[in-house]
Amino acid sequence: MKLTVNRHDLQQGLSRIQGVVEKRNTMPILSNVHLEATATRKKGSTPGLLLQATDLEVGLRSQHEAEVERDGGVTVSARKFFEIVRELPDEPVELSTTDAHYLEIRCVRSRFSLAGTAPDEYPTLPSASPGEMATLQASVLSTMIERTLYATSLDETRYNLNGVFFERLEEEAKIRMVATDGHRLACSDRTVGPEAEHLASGLIIPRKALQEIKRIVDEDETAEVELGFAGNSGLLQKGGVTLVMRLIEGEFPNYRQVIPQTPPHRITVAAEQFAHALRRTALLAAERTRAVCLELGPGTLVLSSTSPDLGEAREELDVEFEGEPLKIGFNARYLLDAIGSFGAKELELGLKNELSPVLVRPTDDLDTLAVIMPMRI
Repeated sequence: MKLTVNRHDLQQGLSRIQGVVEKRNTMPILSNVHLEATATRKKGSTPGLLLQATDLEVGLRSQHEAEVERDGGVTVSARKFFEIVRELPDEPVELSTTDAHYLEIRCVRSRFSLAGTAPDEYPTLPSASPGEMATLQASVLSTMIERTLYATSLDETRYNLNGVFFERLEEEAKIRMVATDGHRLACSDRTVGPEAEHLASGLIIPRKALQEIKRIVDEDETAEVELGFAGNSGLLQKGGVTLVMRLIEGEFPNYRQVIPQTPPHRITVAAEQFAHALRRTALLAAERTRAVCLELGPGTLVLSSTSPDLGEAREELDVEFEGEPLKIGFNARYLLDAIGSFGAKELELGLKNELSPVLVRPTDDLDTLAVIMPMRI
């Protein structure tokens, strides 16, 4: 293999791959990136440099323009290769391989020789061949991921909660993403055009795949991406970048029964003011539970926390409320995660009683909501 490639393009491609490569050393070769150079157009390949990486669940490939003198391939440490390219001057980079599978890297007066392995030792990426691809606005997909991903479960024993549920609401011409970890729930809807009608529905997209999708759609100002699902796999395409993923097999809980339909008490608060009050109050909350009490009375919302080891905190906010006093406890971090994902100026809180969950939504986006279960204080 011998080629010359633009340093910025190479760095961008290697940067994308960092989130995909396996870091736990279960299979050392999964920490590598696979490079393949093609000089002329062949069946199933495009001239230039192809970068690929996978952890066997998520795979990423990106095509880059390059002047290829000799075809070939190699796999090298994705992290070390990226660190080298990142520090190079902004000049064309020459890449070549030796018979011993070393990658020679040259740029102006810099030269590196990076140990690698034969390309045929690298595992194949997960396969996905959707019959049809839907075109979605990149900003829409990014927003939906941001407003749901935080609520996925990190408990690997609850595998069906380790991702975001995706479905189409055919009657409303919308797509929906839902995530829950059993303590909170996040839901976001967006209206789509007829091109999304054939998208598969009722599937669970893994958390890691969504993290990589968001990085891809956010890295530049590309307006649209293509998304498709087939069987137990999914595919996202944006320009010369393709991400493939294995979907989570399992049944997602009936989330609809958790969402309060008509909370009798509704108050509106400034998001930034409420978030700061929560953070201050949580400073003296118990470290393990981060429990903060919300006490609603005529014209006021009182936030308080107490800890035998630390002390007490109390803060008052003015709100428009008339009715019987209501006192309820929540994990402050869950509330702050939801508020942070909204990026809104104002929030609406819907409450029923001390045993019922709170419904939180931004006032400027009624298609997004969060549901947080209460705590006993």
